[in-house]
Amino acid sequence: MSAQAQSLVQSVDWLAIAPPTIAAVVGLVVLVTDLFVGDNRKALLGWVSVAGLAASALMLLPLLDGDRSTFCLTGDADVCSYTADRFTLVIQFLVLGGALLAALLSMTALKDADKELPEGEFWFLLLSSAAGAALLPASRDLATLIVALEVASLPAFALVGIKHGDRKSSEAALKFFLSSVTATAVSLMGISFVYASTGTLYLTEIATRIENVDDQLQTLAQAGVVLTLVGFAFKTAAVPFHFWVPDTYVGAPLPVAAYLSVVGKAVGFSGLILVTVIALPSYADVWGPALAALAALTMTVGNVGALRQQSTRAYSAVRLLAWSSVGQAGYLLVPIAAAAYSEDAEKAIGSTVAYALMYAAVNLGAFAVAALVARTKPLNRVSDYRGLYASRPLAALVLGFFLLCLAGLPPGIIGLFAKVTVFSAAVDAGLGWLAVVMAVNVVIALFYYLQWTTLLFRSPEGEPETHRVPAPLTAAIALTAVLGIALSGAPQLILRFSDTGLF
Repeated sequence: MSAQAQSLVQSVDWLAIAPPTIAAVVGLVVLVTDLFVGDNRKALLGWVSVAGLAASALMLLPLLDGDRSTFCLTGDADVCSYTADRFTLVIQFLVLGGALLAALLSMTALKDADKELPEGEFWFLLLSSAAGAALLPASRDLATLIVALEVASLPAFALVGIKHGDRKSSEAALKFFLSSVTATAVSLMGISFVYASTGTLYLTEIATRIENVDDQLQTLAQAGVVLTLVGFAFKTAAVPFHFWVPDTYVGAPLPVAAYLSVVGKAVGFSGLILVTVIALPSYADVWGPALAALAALTMTVGNVGALRQQSTRAYSAVRLLAWSSVGQAGYLLVPIAAAAYSEDAEKAIGSTVAYALMYAAVNLGAFAVAALVARTKPLNRVSDYRGLYASRPLAALVLGFFLLCLAGLPPGIIGLFAKVTVFSAAVDAGLGWLAVVMAVNVVIALFYYLQWTTLLFRSPEGEPETHRVPAPLTAAIALTAVLGIALSGAPQLILRFSDTGLF
């Protein structure tokens, strides 16, 4: 065997790749099982999917004892395509936990849809997307990164448009598809330019080689960096690449919107972190100011968009959550921008990870309560939540708590802590103007979050409706509530993730 061929022979650490692999295998099992299961036993597929996602999440536990890498070049064991470090495990926990909660919501949604949604295909698509999303934070070369990004995104288009004959759903899927394909095309062009100028796809090697590029290739490398960043700005729904978000969330089944709001964001932001902080630290003077400007623009447009929602408009509750998620994306961008200016980039990135964990728990909880209300009020207007406390006191208290967490007000201590962490990352990096913009946006957001919260406790119009809540939906609401309350009681648990182990 030639020396060149030997350098491509790679070892496989099956334990390290177990979390995304289990999700992918269970997805294939569900798709095949669907062919042999009768209509009256389709619910079984949902429980298999939930068990598969739980097993994937549990496989993170054996990986906690130290960093593991696989698919490494035999000539250089430090150059690997897949690394399960602390950053990877935290994002994989967020992704698989988010997918598990979305799966619990989906079980109720599929039952209520009464065969309008194809169950086998739905579960296969959800598990495939979760497998891609879990692979992405572990990717340490650009080829694996893009493949993981597309494996996470492509099934998501189909999930958004999975309602048969629903024009709104099809339109949402088309918007989502076109914007995402554009992002991928731009990213691939940027990555091809970076590869052409450095001769490698491995992130750590790009970091060293891009500093010493030939003068003739300097412009090509710079164009590659800019195009790659633009592609990831699409994926993170940063303004002005956010236009697909509100319509996609409204058109998609509610559990899919919940999944996109949390797992879709985690995918975009972990990819952006890997590309900027690991592969392109020498271009911090380019991506630092660009991300700071994007953060300011994104949080402002998102919060103003949420503020303008009319409570009596159809689907205004989902639209408000969609615009709110754009605003939250702006907060998540702040520490990544700060990493360009900070002496301790790892701590800045840790602030984004900590904020993403808080946001994932409370936003999924808010969508879970929205799914509960949508069972009797399918138009899901904000005004439909008036007097929820009279008919569903626990659901109203939990939703009020989640909204206060998102606003950053007590008793939602974890929301306050997460915002302070992000705020201090901006101040420590010398981005005082960005901290001021964030403070103004937090005040704007207070208005619409508190407006919705007070509506829950007003006297209801007409007789309050009650109905039995299915067990999976109850479990999703209870899990997110327990997580939010526990983290508010001990916010230091999330702040420990400031040490990401990325460096």
